[in-house]
Amino acid sequence: MKVGFIYDEIFLAHETPQWHPENKERLNAIIAKVRGAGLWEKLDHIPPQMAETSHIEAVHHPDYVKRVMDASPGYFDPDTFFSAGTLKASLYAAGSIIEGINACHAGSIDSAFCAVRPPGHHAEADRAMGFCFFNNVAVGARYAQGLGYEKVFITDFDVHHGNATEHMFYDDDTVFYFSTHQYPHYPGTGSEKDTGRGKGKGFNYNIPMGHGSGDKQYMEAYNDILHDIVNKFDPDIFLVSAGYDLHANDPLAGIKVSDEGIRSIVKGILTSKNDIPYIFTLEGGYDLNALGDSVVITLEEMLSA
Repeated sequence: MKVGFIYDEIFLAHETPQWHPENKERLNAIIAKVRGAGLWEKLDHIPPQMAETSHIEAVHHPDYVKRVMDASPGYFDPDTFFSAGTLKASLYAAGSIIEGINACHAGSIDSAFCAVRPPGHHAEADRAMGFCFFNNVAVGARYAQGLGYEKVFITDFDVHHGNATEHMFYDDDTVFYFSTHQYPHYPGTGSEKDTGRGKGKGFNYNIPMGHGSGDKQYMEAYNDILHDIVNKFDPDIFLVSAGYDLHANDPLAGIKVSDEGIRSIVKGILTSKNDIPYIFTLEGGYDLNALGDSVVITLEEMLSA
């Protein structure tokens, strides 16, 4: 399989306070691990491009987008810090998933991994939160539909529920959102009762995981439940919010997935439907060693799919 890898040092320009777990060392750790595992040369390296304002406004309110565009360094919320380099990094992060989709659409690659920051799945249509400014995977979903991928499947295995992604597509039957996450935990959303609204009813599926859940629970979710849902929805493209803070060594949560559990999740995703593009975009993951190893595992599975 030809796997695109989208990364640029522009993502290091998003500076966060010294105490902040979402910092540039996350990407430095990933790149070092990918190189150390001998995978760097096996990947198709694709330079990111900035998302256009129209791409961002497909999922975010124009007044909010303007507020981000005009922002000065400071806090958007207690967890979400805007620095001098944040806007450019955010536009390139959203643009990375677009470039991955473009490359798959052109047939030059089969799948892509976007090693980006800031992450995106907590960014609501009208506000930043949870380290996120623009919702990268949501931008990608709407862009993909514009290219003709009418039915988009999004899965999110970050330990924190992707509240904003759910909200953006909650009444939409063309985008299926599937999430596994620790519950109750930040941001407090993601009940199994939340299944969509209006024509989107039945197109939102949450699997809340209790503290201490691990490989067994996730194996069932991604190798049984997910496959049944994908088979019924029959998507044209598959987007993944890849958050590795579900790893047992991560300091920000209480899920206990091992390296082999990560491998099982990724394999379950990649085998859910043949012959469609798979685009992964980085969300969380705050133990640097576990994060790097998890991305290596993901890329190994993508290359061998």
